[in-house]
Amino acid sequence: MEILQVLVVGISYGCVYGLIALGFVMIYKATEMLNFAQGELMMIGAFVAFTLVNLLGLHFYLGAALALLAMVGLGMALERGLLRPMIGEPPFAVLMLTIGLGFLLRAVASSIWGAEPRTLDVPFAGEKLVIGDLVVGYDNLVVVVGTAILCIALWLFFRHSRIGVAMQAASQNQLAAYYCGVPVKRVTSLVWGISAAISATAGVLLAPISLIDPNMGLVGIKAFAAAIVGGFGSLPGAIVGGLIVGIAEQFVGRYLPPGLGEVSAYVILLAMLFVRPQGIFASLQQKKV
Repeated sequence: MEILQVLVVGISYGCVYGLIALGFVMIYKATEMLNFAQGELMMIGAFVAFTLVNLLGLHFYLGAALALLAMVGLGMALERGLLRPMIGEPPFAVLMLTIGLGFLLRAVASSIWGAEPRTLDVPFAGEKLVIGDLVVGYDNLVVVVGTAILCIALWLFFRHSRIGVAMQAASQNQLAAYYCGVPVKRVTSLVWGISAAISATAGVLLAPISLIDPNMGLVGIKAFAAAIVGGFGSLPGAIVGGLIVGIAEQFVGRYLPPGLGEVSAYVILLAMLFVRPQGIFASLQQKKV
């Protein structure tokens, strides 16, 4: 039963990594840019939810929904104000800009909410599901269920909505999409907004099983490793890569010497780069013109 408990915890953390990796992949597919502030957007989303729920007294689900809407606006504003003027600049300049943005967001969070860890009030805090000898916290189950619901919603959005189809067209070929009448700039801005909301969802789901602090966004580095393992450019690969990293991290941390769990994500990344540099699902990604 201990193995099952470790597996459930690993899946829940893997879901968080996978959601942040989804944000990486969505932005890369739409703009071929890497946003290394994705983890910090997760952190800001968690703090916004903390403010709405703990400080303003809103119900958890209402506060979480409003936090996600706020993060959509923040993501679109960042794209419009910071990233759009960088179009045509060397990729390294854009990369450094997003790294600097991550430092800035951490500093802003520290100045507003302080550096001490915070706890998000949730209606299922402390509740556990007991099946025989298996004891699983509701907070871990909520992460898994929430990730599954979000993935289904994204699949329906990209498959059946006009704006979702437009996003797929823009990610395949921006110039061709523009000539077909797709508002590429607006679509790109919305991609940034949605990716910020997805990362904020990861932050809200992670908050009950962890603490909220300005440095929690550093898990974005593990999520980036997960995106590469799954195949950069593959949305399903982001989730699969996150699950691989999360499960491996928990098992290594539980059964191997202390400290190895924290570096397991990078060991998996290095192994994948040696064995299959394009990632697990990269071979399925082909551009259609």
